[in-house]
Amino acid sequence: MAITKTSSILVIGAGTWGASTALHLGRRGYTNVTVLDPYPVPSPISAGNDVNKIISSGQYSSKKDEIEVNEKLAEEAFKGWTTDPLFKPYYHDTGVVMSACSRAGLDRLGIRVRPETEHDLSEVTKPEDFRQLAPAVLKGDFPGWRGYHIRSNAGWAHARNALVAAIREAERLGVRFVTGAQGRVITLIFENNDVKGAVTADGKIWRAEQTVLCAGASAAQFLDFKDQLRPTAWTLAHIQLKPEERALYKSLPVIFNIERGFFFEPDEERGEIKICDEHPGYTNMVRSADGHVMSLPFEKTQIPKEAEMRVRALLSETVPQLADRPFSFARVCWCADTANREFIIDRHPEHPSLVLGCGASGRGFKYLPSIGNLIVDAIEGKVPENVHRLTRWSPDIAVDRNWKDTLGRFGGPNRVMDFHDVKEWTNVQNKDISKL
Repeated sequence: MAITKTSSILVIGAGTWGASTALHLGRRGYTNVTVLDPYPVPSPISAGNDVNKIISSGQYSSKKDEIEVNEKLAEEAFKGWTTDPLFKPYYHDTGVVMSACSRAGLDRLGIRVRPETEHDLSEVTKPEDFRQLAPAVLKGDFPGWRGYHIRSNAGWAHARNALVAAIREAERLGVRFVTGAQGRVITLIFENNDVKGAVTADGKIWRAEQTVLCAGASAAQFLDFKDQLRPTAWTLAHIQLKPEERALYKSLPVIFNIERGFFFEPDEERGEIKICDEHPGYTNMVRSADGHVMSLPFEKTQIPKEAEMRVRALLSETVPQLADRPFSFARVCWCADTANREFIIDRHPEHPSLVLGCGASGRGFKYLPSIGNLIVDAIEGKVPENVHRLTRWSPDIAVDRNWKDTLGRFGGPNRVMDFHDVKEWTNVQNKDISKL
């Protein structure tokens, strides 16, 4: 079926990639676009509904062709953050410190940061080098830390505000967002070896000429991904700074140790510092009625006590004056890992009216300004061949998948954990992040 600007298009999911897809459909002049999501936007379970996300050009592969494609995708995203009037207000060019401690971590850091391609970078090899980056607040011992300070063209974005801006602009361009029970998809409509839309919890049948699945960590609940997706969760916490403290931490570069975790300068709205402990992730492995084992995401605005201990250990090594402060917010944050950490952006080979925008693999938010453009290219059949080779539907690489594969991540016990083994959780009095 030929796709026209008036073709009915149904987008499943209003998180980062669903919002970006809706925005770019609107920008390209599509006039019959509906987005379904079970939560009011911005969804409280969307990984993009967050204060800070790192914006940098970090690599995840050492293969030349994969590096070239990922560099191109990263350049397009960064151009959006720095030149698109919609996203530019939310980007903060604070710089990023990328570091590690162990030999294995430093070897991995050599893949993540390639000094020969950075124009404004310096090595940080001693504790005093790290402290000098912000002497008023970085007072820790930084034991064994080594890495690089990328001084410019890297930083962070105010994630929630950027996500809301994309959604509101998509609405202005005519995209319809349907949320709550009316937007809670319970099944896709499978007909004649194709997907013809979706059915929502209120019983409504949403037929569409094109369906785009951008359901993040929940995508595998609607479609058999042949083990290509593993929903994986990470943990984050906030600390509220006193008004008189906030200026001291302003313009702090993002401090990221790929074995310990990372934190940001305080956001300008609430004056909170966000901290994430680094680890290979948590799963929630369950067995379905048909015997298939998969990781099932769930919502929780608390973190395991073991994660709290890791957060506080990171702070004690870097900003010890904050190590014992109470948390003002905490939650688990879900994403979906592919077997090679590359995205799945492709038209389904067996369901010709279904396009996939899935597998963000813990690194998808920074592409908010541009990833929808690539997904719309997939709808229109315009994805460049070298990009398609990397982002194609590829169950062949997930055969006999090791569900405990760390995918090159470090931290904590240096293994993928499971929430069934968590004995104790925090008890933080959280705020409602679903409110605009």
